Amino acid sequence: MPTPTKLALDARELEHPIPLERAIAALRKLHSGNYFYMIHRKNPIPLIELAKEQGFSVLNKEDAQGIWHILISNDPSLDLEVLCDV
Repeated sequence: MPTPTKLALDARELEHPIPLERAIAALRKLHSGNYFYMIHRKNPIPLIELAKEQGFSVLNKEDAQGIWHILISNDPSLDLEVLCDV
């Protein structure tokens, strides 16, 4: 299996609604074999709910520094837990 491609967004310094807008744009580009990885200072509940409603797999974890790592994929063969940098 080829290495999955990460579409990354560091949203820690971005103001609302820019992280959500950029995340939605990234989700539109997702296809089998790639995933979206966002780091954020908050847990982006609206994005997570939207992604789940659209049938995406979602993993959201907070690291020891209080930074959120959000991984989203529409490829069920990807193990988001393994791909998470936390």
